[in-house]
Amino acid sequence: QVQLVESGGGLVEPGGSLRLSCVASGSILYFNEMNWYRQVPGKERALVAGMRSNGPIYENSVKGRFTISEDIATNSVYLQMNSLKLEDTAVYYCSGRRRGMDYWGKGTPVTVSS
Repeated sequence: QVQLVESGGGLVEPGGSLRLSCVASGSILYFNEMNWYRQVPGKERALVAGMRSNGPIYENSVKGRFTISEDIATNSVYLQMNSLKLEDTAVYYCSGRRRGMDYWGKGTPVTVSS
């Protein structure tokens, strides 16, 4: 089973940037989809961005600010987050989907605060 490990979270001021990384223990081609989700306390985990065969998808609130990318050679998926807002504060999770099953990393926390 391929495992996913996120990194790159931290504390950043509003307007700042962070780049999240997700490294898979095997090839990301094992998965049909690669996604980034986020979760805040008391709310369900929500899709932020995803890689699809016909191009990336984004949740409306992050369009134009976040960019998802992948590097097959290094088994990595990235989430570049720019112009961060207070409401982007959450734990961010990398996820891979294969045959209807989701595989999750343990998450990396992002705190946007002045």
